[in-house]
Amino acid sequence: MDIVSVNNLDFSYQKGSPILRQLSLDVPENSIYGFLGRNGAGKSTTIRTLLGLLAPQAGTIHLFDEVLDRLNRGVLRRIGALIEAPSLYPNLSAKDHLRLACRYQQVEETRIPQVLDQVGLLHAQNKLSKHYSTGMKQRLGLAMALLHEPDLLILDEPTNGLDPQGISDIRKLLQQLQQEGKTILLSSHLLSEIEKMATHVGIIRDGALIFEGDQGALRNWKAEQQQLVVRTSAPGQAATLFPASQIIAKEQDLLRLSGVSPQEVPELIRKLVAAGVDIYEIAFQQSDLEQLFIELNQQEA
Repeated sequence: MDIVSVNNLDFSYQKGSPILRQLSLDVPENSIYGFLGRNGAGKSTTIRTLLGLLAPQAGTIHLFDEVLDRLNRGVLRRIGALIEAPSLYPNLSAKDHLRLACRYQQVEETRIPQVLDQVGLLHAQNKLSKHYSTGMKQRLGLAMALLHEPDLLILDEPTNGLDPQGISDIRKLLQQLQQEGKTILLSSHLLSEIEKMATHVGIIRDGALIFEGDQGALRNWKAEQQQLVVRTSAPGQAATLFPASQIIAKEQDLLRLSGVSPQEVPELIRKLVAAGVDIYEIAFQQSDLEQLFIELNQQEA
């Protein structure tokens, strides 16, 4: 079952300048869906349409198999959201923030110790938020989003501005929430971090989705996109021996080639040797998610 299903979404603030272009994506139940894209690609706009904050000009949004429109917004009660940094009152403690949230979310205050423990802030519940680190503030924002026990969490750049330890802490927390049955849609431009935690990945460029799949599909794509790396005494001369379409990069003593199968490597070596080019090293290299992201974007350029 897909918890979120977006079909052919269009949105623009100004006519002739589309932000989202026929965007379609599907977030499976109990997944961590990493929503990737450069700044300005349309991630935040997509999230705002999912939360009912923006109305798309075309397309449909289904949440929990219910259509989201002006007449049916009750489904939003099943969502918890954290949009960038949480808005906090510096002179209130974590417990005080959650008491306020209980009032407008109509939740019993007995939930407060549970969510504070869930996000690892129970020990600092009486500490004023102005004394919180950035990571602790993000945890408090997550606690507020979790207070009403949502089935879906939508998080926009939750690790933005965090140090490596803070990023690791948030990653472990999100993985724990997924194990407890939550579905998480997580937007980010931290590509390597998404690879560590996401079960599914969607990549957006200029308002359109250019890749979507689970980790298995991602591994298969990466295997298909493996590069042959040749370290040689003369990469410029070596490059003249191959079609331009196969050459990805020339870097000092290194030549990167695409579209070379293992069966073609012996002939490639003979060709280089016959041309008097010394070979220091030759090996296949699979791109990581960051390189995958760059390559996927280049395909649309």
